[in-house]
Amino acid sequence: MLRFKILVSVVPLIGAAILARLELVPTPRPCINLDTGTLQIAQNPDHADLHVSFTDEPSRATVRVALTDSPEAADFTVVDDATEAEESACMAPHAARFVAIEKDGPRGAPVIYLTRDGPADYRIFVNSWRMSAREAAALIVGSTAHSRISPKPHSEVALRVR
Repeated sequence: MLRFKILVSVVPLIGAAILARLELVPTPRPCINLDTGTLQIAQNPDHADLHVSFTDEPSRATVRVALTDSPEAADFTVVDDATEAEESACMAPHAARFVAIEKDGPRGAPVIYLTRDGPADYRIFVNSWRMSAREAAALIVGSTAHSRISPKPHSEVALRVR
């Protein structure tokens, strides 16, 4: 009888764990349009095409990304207030690729250092309440690993949250 009680108490926990891994309601995912398709932040790191990590030590970084205070000073501008005309900005005829942000990425994966000062490989301006500067930096670094970003006026990256 005790075994039955334990089994009955464990089955709902297992069910909750399985449901937690499933995406019942799609959550917004930032993406950018590339020449070869779209690049999105991965919901599940196991299915990501590219893994990146972040560091607070400049010496460990393989890529430096500077955050700017104005779009004019940035190489890439990321905003999430796309108009209806830009609704299809991340719709591409090719497959989507995914970037996962991990605490410690696999060997050889890009290690990103976010900074406000000093030399940088990329300068980004992020004006978004839907995504963080880390997510934007991961997308920009991921875009160079897969393809060049599609040219946009004023070096802007159209961002659509799905």
